[in-house]
Amino acid sequence: MQMFHSAAALANMVQAGFVPASIPSPDWSGFDIPLPWGTLRIHAYALCILAGIIVGLWLTSVRWAKRGAPEGSVWDIVIWAIPFGIIGGRLYHVFSSPDAYFGPGFDGTGDLSLIPQIQRGGLGIWGAVVLGAFGAWIGCRRAGVKLTAFLDAAAPGLLLAQAVGRWGNYFNQELFGGPTTLPWGLQVDADNPNFPSGFPADTLFHPTFLYESLWNLVGVLILLALDRRFHFRRGRLFWVYAMYYTLGRVWIEAMRIDDAEQISLFGITTRLNVWTSIFVFIAALAVFIVLGLRRKGDQQSVYLPGREPVAGPGTESAVETAGDKAGGKAAVETAGGETGGDEPAVETADGQVGTAKETVNASVAPAVTGKTDDGGTSPEKASGRRAAADTVRDTDATVSDSESRDNLPDNQSSPGDASAPADASLESTGGSKPVGGATAAGASGHHPTGTVPEAGGTK
Repeated sequence: MQMFHSAAALANMVQAGFVPASIPSPDWSGFDIPLPWGTLRIHAYALCILAGIIVGLWLTSVRWAKRGAPEGSVWDIVIWAIPFGIIGGRLYHVFSSPDAYFGPGFDGTGDLSLIPQIQRGGLGIWGAVVLGAFGAWIGCRRAGVKLTAFLDAAAPGLLLAQAVGRWGNYFNQELFGGPTTLPWGLQVDADNPNFPSGFPADTLFHPTFLYESLWNLVGVLILLALDRRFHFRRGRLFWVYAMYYTLGRVWIEAMRIDDAEQISLFGITTRLNVWTSIFVFIAALAVFIVLGLRRKGDQQSVYLPGREPVAGPGTESAVETAGDKAGGKAAVETAGGETGGDEPAVETADGQVGTAKETVNASVAPAVTGKTDDGGTSPEKASGRRAAADTVRDTDATVSDSESRDNLPDNQSSPGDASAPADASLESTGGSKPVGGATAAGASGHHPTGTVPEAGGTK
């Protein structure tokens, strides 16, 4: 009952000429920049579009980087997607609302000079998405990444950009809904060309720009939550975006009272964008289901086949040699030392590092030892090992592969060397041949007749 009394009181206020709490019409729509030959008008509508692009691009770049995309590739893509999107959005608006540009019924009485004047408003989201996706495809091909992967990363950012950019309609006082007495009704200047005829000057209208902005902001949170929960790939999150946006656009578009193309289908006549939203929703749902039924395959990589990054110099690599088949393993890693040079590093079985400049992967590095049967160390081998360590640790010289072989401990084995690993190999950054000469377990008193096969260098 109290609700009815409140509604009646609000109606009495409107009849008495009192304007209830409402969203005021903007008293600012841009500013002028003086130039030597005149002034440059910066419209608030354009600033809203620009702000939307910035925040949407920020969110997209963060999500794109987390998916392992190449650094800087987002700029290679958006530099194509944004111009194509703006052109597509304008073309869709021009041909879906052609009277101002071509005249009623394309009778030629329109003003074609209005087409490039985007600052006046008029960007259709459907044209922007379609042509923008085409521009993104060009950028993705040039960057060597998958378009579907980028669309999934960009979907929440696209919805965020629309939420911010929609405020441009507020500053242009356009695309509002029918009259309302709600306390958040929108005031529109009576002398504005967009003010509908036949309504009192103090009439409030539904702020459809606000409805869509809030709808889109909620959608950003929903998309982020769904992606975190289900990890949609292969473009499925983009189609969720399309379904969500069109679901809201149907009822928001139906509230508008501005001039628009009317289409009759199935005995129902309504605005073109309402039908477009319905058909896009159905198509997006179908594609989403079909993609879910297909074999998943590789969903993680953002790279196109054959465009994956190749490991370059300085990256870690483990090289499996022929001795691995007998149970022994060797690892090679090169890295820049404190002096800036590249040297190999070897870790022994007891965990000690063979050079003070680098560390190696202890999980795969074997040892080169000189122990005897009774657990001691022979004087000859101990002396050779100390000499080798002194040479390898010389920080004033770069150790080559051949020097490593000369300075390593005596690789001859006695019958008691059964505890030594099968093989050890070294590989330099330049891909030199590995060191041979480590004896197999059980060999006695002679050098091996062959060397470990050469392993491929890191590219």
